[in-house]
Amino acid sequence: MNDDSLRKQSTDMKHILLAVLAPLFSIIALPGIALAESEHIVVEKAWARASIGVKRPGAAYMIIVNTGSEDATLTGLASPIAMKPEIHKTSTNAAGVSSMAPAGDIVIGPGETVALEPGGLHAMLMRLQSPLIKGETFPITLMFADGGEVTVDVPILSIGARGPGE
Repeated sequence: MNDDSLRKQSTDMKHILLAVLAPLFSIIALPGIALAESEHIVVEKAWARASIGVKRPGAAYMIIVNTGSEDATLTGLASPIAMKPEIHKTSTNAAGVSSMAPAGDIVIGPGETVALEPGGLHAMLMRLQSPLIKGETFPITLMFADGGEVTVDVPILSIGARGPGE
């Protein structure tokens, strides 16, 4: 084989190698890119009210801040304290009747804040596994569309509390 043939064969091998390896490198790089949105979530002022037993659901409240440059989509919750935690929204109709329903996914834009608070969006803790006792805490995990998770310890305040600092 002459030098030109070897150079052509070497160039062809490089092209084949790049064609095979490029998709593999992009698969390896995706998890780091995909997790970027939930890495920029900050949770502040988490709290819950004490409950009377476990027959009625509890609720948790917090402020969720997206400090990143891309949307972050909150898709679900998990907590050992409740078998069915969900984000709910309280709505009041024209007759003044309030109701609650699952809110679905919550998109938090770059630099935006979403408040989970009494009378609005909140973490509904259905099928409690143990009572929410004043002075204790429990973990709640926020799950995002990118596969990322943020776990927060939620302090339990008095049954009549209106927020942290009381």
